[in-house]
Amino acid sequence: MSRFYIMGTVLAYFGLLLLISFFTGKKSDNEAFFRGNRQSPWYLVAFGMIGASLSGVTFVSVPGMVRTAGFTYLQTCLGFFFGYLVVAYVLLPLYYKLNLTSIYTFLGMRFGKTSYRTGASFFLLSKLLGASARLYLVCVILQQYLFDRMHIPFVGTVAGVLLLIWLYTKRTGIRTIVWTDALQTFALLSVLFLLLGLVADKLDYSFGEALRKVWDSPYSRVFVWDDWMSRNHFVKQFFSGIFIVVVMTGLDQDMMQKNLTCRTLKEAQRNMCCYGIAFLPVNFLFLSLGVMLVWLASSMSMELPAAGDEIVPLFCTGGSMGTPVLLLFCIGVIAAAFSSADSALTALTTTCCVDLFEEPENVVLRKRVHAVISCLFVVCILLFRYFNNTSLIDAVYVIASYTYGPLLGLFAFGLYTRRMPRERYVPVVTLLSPILCYVVSFCTKHYMGYSFGYELLMFNGLLTFGGLWLLSVNKCSYEFVED
Repeated sequence: MSRFYIMGTVLAYFGLLLLISFFTGKKSDNEAFFRGNRQSPWYLVAFGMIGASLSGVTFVSVPGMVRTAGFTYLQTCLGFFFGYLVVAYVLLPLYYKLNLTSIYTFLGMRFGKTSYRTGASFFLLSKLLGASARLYLVCVILQQYLFDRMHIPFVGTVAGVLLLIWLYTKRTGIRTIVWTDALQTFALLSVLFLLLGLVADKLDYSFGEALRKVWDSPYSRVFVWDDWMSRNHFVKQFFSGIFIVVVMTGLDQDMMQKNLTCRTLKEAQRNMCCYGIAFLPVNFLFLSLGVMLVWLASSMSMELPAAGDEIVPLFCTGGSMGTPVLLLFCIGVIAAAFSSADSALTALTTTCCVDLFEEPENVVLRKRVHAVISCLFVVCILLFRYFNNTSLIDAVYVIASYTYGPLLGLFAFGLYTRRMPRERYVPVVTLLSPILCYVVSFCTKHYMGYSFGYELLMFNGLLTFGGLWLLSVNKCSYEFVED
């Protein structure tokens, strides 16, 4: 019977998204699809971006981290906040001054068309893989606990989910997503608080008492100072957090497209700062949920799965906490998945139409590209099913380290030097940098015992910057560098 409840929940939630799409889709055009007519309330954007950043990966993977890493992930989250300040006061003023639809237009203005298309292509690869990894997790959960019992193959589940997302984003894109993301963030956070309350009740604690006990437990260790070789060392995690936000938010068309729908630069900066402040306590609550689930398993003499990603689904879908928790879990996972996948689909469509085809006014092209990218998502998710063998949140950040590093190097070179790279070498440098990163990472691990963590992103960006410097001339006519 539970699968009928789940199906009803999915359909009801999707119906609500379609209703929002209907009301926001009146008098829609490409300006609404790409920029939301620059009329979005900043507080709505800020609230919605919380859900878009958390995604289904956070909902499932972060609670599962506590057994092996405690609360050390908060070191990265602390770095996130300072990264948001960099985005708000370094990158957003640039984007608003140039009145950009796609942020990669800056690379064309600063360097030339080859660099412009190289940057846009790296974003396409990065976002397609990263968003597919996030959505893959949700499709696996839905398949395992619902559609397998209905004898629907995994490819059918994936295609169905992408069809639903395509339906409510195809008309107005970012203008609809600003509102649906806010709804999905509300659903995600509501589910988080309800789950915390229900688990605390199972442990015979009040909500506040449970959080105090979590903070006093051995799992709550946040800072690691003593082992430099550990990937959880504070310096590595903190600075990685800063650069992860700079590239995965500030240099990411998906996240910036929402910010650029705000009316003014000051509203966009206010949005970014509020959103950055909220990220730390929300992740603290997710980690607290993980600790409480470990305790609950111990009290029930339940053996936990080896994979951290499976802990939350085990409790929520195993029947031990009842149908209400199962439905809450489904709402949370679906909300998290849709909030990251719908905006990614819109951003990829924007980049193709504006950056690669350079036809921002062509409505027919935009609709075709939107459909094709939806199909590419299906292909990538199916590939993840056969090749992924690590925690999903690690997978997302590892992908970012290799694919966003060249973007970091390109933008840093454009903003902080007066030199001009020889354009024909830009694609070569940006392709060689990730390859060299992989070789260095492999060698240091096997011959020196040092494992790169998320700091690989910074190293990758530095290699790209250095390569561009070596293959450049001391000439720059771009006026923004003078400011």
